[in-house]
Amino acid sequence: MKLVPIPREKFEEYRINLMFDCYKWDPQFLDNNTIAKYALVLTQEEHKELEMLTESIDVETRNAEEFLNSNLHLAKPLGLSRKVRNEITKMKNYEPEAHIRLMRYDFHPTIEGKWAVSEVNSDVPGGFAEASLMPELVLGVVEENDFRFICFGDILTEAILKKVKRNGRIMLVHCTSYSDDRQVMQFLGDRLTKEGFEIIYGAADHLNFRDNKAISILDGNEGEVDAIIRFTPLEWLVDIKPKRWQGYFDTTTVSCNHPVAIFAQTKRFPLIWNTLENNGINMSTWRELLPETVEVKQAKGREGFIYKPAYGRVGERISIKEACRGDEYKKILSDVRLHPKKYLAQRKFNSKPLKGENDEEFHVCIGSYTVDGRHAGYYARISDLPRIDSHAADIPVLIEGNDEDE
Repeated sequence: MKLVPIPREKFEEYRINLMFDCYKWDPQFLDNNTIAKYALVLTQEEHKELEMLTESIDVETRNAEEFLNSNLHLAKPLGLSRKVRNEITKMKNYEPEAHIRLMRYDFHPTIEGKWAVSEVNSDVPGGFAEASLMPELVLGVVEENDFRFICFGDILTEAILKKVKRNGRIMLVHCTSYSDDRQVMQFLGDRLTKEGFEIIYGAADHLNFRDNKAISILDGNEGEVDAIIRFTPLEWLVDIKPKRWQGYFDTTTVSCNHPVAIFAQTKRFPLIWNTLENNGINMSTWRELLPETVEVKQAKGREGFIYKPAYGRVGERISIKEACRGDEYKKILSDVRLHPKKYLAQRKFNSKPLKGENDEEFHVCIGSYTVDGRHAGYYARISDLPRIDSHAADIPVLIEGNDEDE
């Protein structure tokens, strides 16, 4: 694995092209540029290993969620909210083959020469354009050219074509006031429009449900829809009023993702592994890759643990002291003391940084997608600190060699 620099004289044009041609509408966070000046290149061996691990851990995740959906009385350690607990009883009609299951597993290289997984983005993983158009664009910019990439957008589109009727109506459900959400949906919507689908851009409350079917109530787009592609997180969805969101849990309309994703989305998921294994669900790949994870009270007085929120996103509120800014670390510890059930304690792994062209060091997180159990490409980010959060930069992922080398 290595960082390949983008020539300095080409970077600004590359950045502009990402913004205007590749749906990269959030090129900075506060005063920080969030477009890396490098491409991340994996060896064939690294790619094959990640592909194998990703598909293996994905089998375990899907088996676990299907088991829990049939045995809800065992899901108590997940600490799901009362609103969610009231609705998941409706998911008995969930049929995996009828829906599209999309996940992204976040891998980190460690100083021990192994991989660590920090989490699975089970519910609404993003990075669609960055995992599709960004590597394609960078291939024409970097000086080396014996590279290839996996286009996530192609694989997701293929899955949609298999499960949604031709020329069907698809609602892309997202938080419509946020441009960083819209860029994800716009990329996918434009792609699906080219395939002949009718695309509706709507918020979660623009759908109603009748006889388990999703119905658009958006002005000018009323009527039944053939698929829901949701980018609004479930834990936000259940706070929407009026309560039309309840229909998401038992709809037979093709969904990506179906709310069954909630079981693995919570970072409390590892707390139920013993129960799963006692019931014949193999979790060995998860055990190999995820650092030890326990209740906050179980880590008291033990060295080497950090705290993570059960529903944190983009690295927020993770207590890696050297990566916290200002009084953030102090505030996290205070919140953990006040709300211990909203956090987990996890043994900290030692991230191995990669060297840049001037010997600067960058920590990397490689998000590895699956679509219906099949590996579906990469979305990566780098940071000069060992926490990948909103300050991190998006970086395209390339693979050494070409398709004939496989």
